Amino acid sequence: MRARFHAFVSGIVQGVLFRAFVRSEAERLGVKGFARNTPGGGVEVVAEAEKHALEMLLEEIRRGPPRARVDRVEVKWEDTENGFTGFSVMH
Repeated sequence: MRARFHAFVSGIVQGVLFRAFVRSEAERLGVKGFARNTPGGGVEVVAEAEKHALEMLLEEIRRGPPRARVDRVEVKWEDTENGFTGFSVMH
């Protein structure tokens, strides 16, 4: 079953290669979408794939790369839109 989530990640997640980490994990899992920094110092992630792959990506997001510290991940599940061709890091 395909699904989509919209997540906001807070903590030390900017300047620590967090978005690149998310892209790498998303590509490994076959997830499409994007990650981008937010003005408040967090990272926004929108992702679409099979539900199991999205749950695995969320586990990796909660763990983060070595230099990051993830304090909170707020996730909202949404209807799929199938509008992504890959996973990108937005600036």
